[in-house]
Amino acid sequence: MTTPAQTESTEAKAPTGVVLTDVAAEKVKALIEQEGRDDLRLRVAVQPGGCSGLRYQLFFDERSLDGDVVSDFGGVEVVVDRMSAPYLAGASIDFADRIDAQGFTIDNPNAQNSCACGDSFH
Repeated sequence: MTTPAQTESTEAKAPTGVVLTDVAAEKVKALIEQEGRDDLRLRVAVQPGGCSGLRYQLFFDERSLDGDVVSDFGGVEVVVDRMSAPYLAGASIDFADRIDAQGFTIDNPNAQNSCACGDSFH
């Protein structure tokens, strides 16, 4: 028999998906409205490689792929394919609009700072 306390403790484990900040969600919502479509979602994908360990792709997509992980942030759906999901667990997407930085930023605790080659990911 599971008590409520046991259920809460198992839910408090490491984040399993990507997180979209409120600022980023508002920006995505505005961009989708500019497109004049209501079927678009923000798709986030990763490709291992590069000197940061990962290369990110953010784009609008209307497709649904087998194994997609979908999260909703204030009416904005973020979709991650099943191959990218493990690399993005706990990652946070924000939007910066400053003189020194503008655009979407990804803070990913899984990314390595050292140069990574091939498909290895630790």
